Amino acid sequence: MNKRAKIYIAGHQGMVGSAFLRRLKELGYKNIIIRDYRKLDLRNQKATENLFKKERPTHVFLAAAKVGGILANATFKAEFIYDNIMISSNVIHFSYKYRVKKLLNLGSSCIYPKFSPQPMKEKYLLSDTLEPTNEPYAIAKIAAIKLCRYYNEQYGTNFTSVMPTNMYGPGDNYNLETGHMLAAFIRKFNLAKLLQNKDFEELRRDIKRYPLGFGLDKKISLKKEDSIRKALKSIGITSDCVTLWGSGKPYHEFMCVEDLANASIFLMKKYNYKDIGEFVNVGTGKDLRVREIAELVKNTVGFKGKIRWDTSKFDGTPRKLLDVSKINKLGWKAKINLKEGIKKSYRYYKDRKPI
Repeated sequence: MNKRAKIYIAGHQGMVGSAFLRRLKELGYKNIIIRDYRKLDLRNQKATENLFKKERPTHVFLAAAKVGGILANATFKAEFIYDNIMISSNVIHFSYKYRVKKLLNLGSSCIYPKFSPQPMKEKYLLSDTLEPTNEPYAIAKIAAIKLCRYYNEQYGTNFTSVMPTNMYGPGDNYNLETGHMLAAFIRKFNLAKLLQNKDFEELRRDIKRYPLGFGLDKKISLKKEDSIRKALKSIGITSDCVTLWGSGKPYHEFMCVEDLANASIFLMKKYNYKDIGEFVNVGTGKDLRVREIAELVKNTVGFKGKIRWDTSKFDGTPRKLLDVSKINKLGWKAKINLKEGIKKSYRYYKDRKPI
């Protein structure tokens, strides 16, 4: 992938796609194709083909997807499987039809069985049943991996897939209903800290900037302090306590999205499908209990209250640690440790508007 390559980033407005866009620009790539998701629906076959027919990209990063945390996955099952299958099918098929030289498909570590041996090797795919709460999303991601493989085998394309661990970082979704775990932790502890400091002006700015979710944004009166307190209390946020879902006992691995961008560009530049195989894991190779991660976020934010664990809510997969020996042997390792990454994410959350 030289500097003259015509690169299409599908999903450039999301956390992952925006990280790809930033990094490619930093590296001097200028011939980059992007489309606002509100103007191009990648679920629509004709619209997707029109893009490929007009632009004729040589390289594609497939980062577009419907994503969310454990609640969103459990609530919007039909959308998660339909939207993601349609997006990946259209982009992969038209990459073949319009002769894209290389495509890199972004998957997810949730493709592995719920009780997979740890750390999870690439060969464990489809070796057992999936975690029920995110099964629709996982099935869609598995379908995309297989689609890339079978197009390669039948048509000689050069489509590869990477399976990143849990992601966080700039551009994350801080909606408490639909966002990922670490982003939700950052926001919950920050809102509780603001309540603790009685900083209602900053609370108002925060709620205007990022939706709360759970239907609260239409109900809350930002002019009334009691209304703000009541709304936040209804989702487990008070001045002295933050309630988090589950037991806190499962282990999670987290990687900063900037590391994923570097890994993906590294693979796109240096390796082909025949070198990588069906897919490759991308992660840090290290995990922590959710309880430990929550304490780390709490201390970074500076909240002085307590954490309460709501064990009536589901935990999800007990452990998801990726075996990253394959990509390490190819010459890439993650560089951003979790503590520093959380600090960076918290600064971004406070200082920036959503992407």
